Amino acid sequence: MTQSNRDRDWLVRAPESRKMERIEAYFSGHGYTTHRHDTYAIGVTLCGVQSFNYRHSKRHSQPGGTIVLHPDEVHDGEAGTSDGFRYRMFYVEPSVIQQVLGGKPLPFIEGGLSNDPHLNVATRRLLRCMDHPLDPLEEEDGIYDVAQALDSAAGNRRGRRLIDYSAAERARLFIHDALDQPISLDDLVQASGRDRWSLSRDFRALYGTSPYRYINQRRLNKARRLVIHGMPLSEAALACGFFDQSHMTRLHSQAFGISPARWLKMLR
Repeated sequence: MTQSNRDRDWLVRAPESRKMERIEAYFSGHGYTTHRHDTYAIGVTLCGVQSFNYRHSKRHSQPGGTIVLHPDEVHDGEAGTSDGFRYRMFYVEPSVIQQVLGGKPLPFIEGGLSNDPHLNVATRRLLRCMDHPLDPLEEEDGIYDVAQALDSAAGNRRGRRLIDYSAAERARLFIHDALDQPISLDDLVQASGRDRWSLSRDFRALYGTSPYRYINQRRLNKARRLVIHGMPLSEAALACGFFDQSHMTRLHSQAFGISPARWLKMLR
């Protein structure tokens, strides 16, 4: 694992995985400012009280339950007591969950906290052995278990809608092939064969965020990989399609609740 330290706070990234990012972190007080990202954030509090504002209420996670933050939902993070809190979390794109669910609306866990035992077991299975990379087959099995547990824990509260999964997936794949150039909604309409309003609705239902924020997140992820391997922030910003470093910094802070410079300084 790679570890970071800023005063008493620290953050650890597990070895890179094909389909998710896994971290372990400790915060003595304030953790993250208000932000949102386009992935699920699923994890467990290991010790202390992990407090966060989510959907207009203050939530408190303690050891034993599971945190499930839905894509594109605004939240923050801080210690609920003077002892701080330690937690493990993985971040997985809705498209990965959709590979299991096959076009269902994304499971939503009310309040961001779940006591479902099957979801907790599936989550902990993916968060063990943080010092080693996940075996590809182990990762695939874990994702399947998490997706099914999420769908069950959500209670299937929403009925199935008519959603064109194939069209939305064509638009998503086009985004990945065109990240180095400007992408317009008209481009996505042409790639998907779907009208813009239906495409925008289906994209949000299937992948948990708008096409615009999905594009920004893919570019931010690419920039993170570049700076980890030594590219200066200013060069990474331009290489990933941002106007300049300040543009990337603003979007990074909105997505992750921390500036790229502070995030990079915390890593070692």
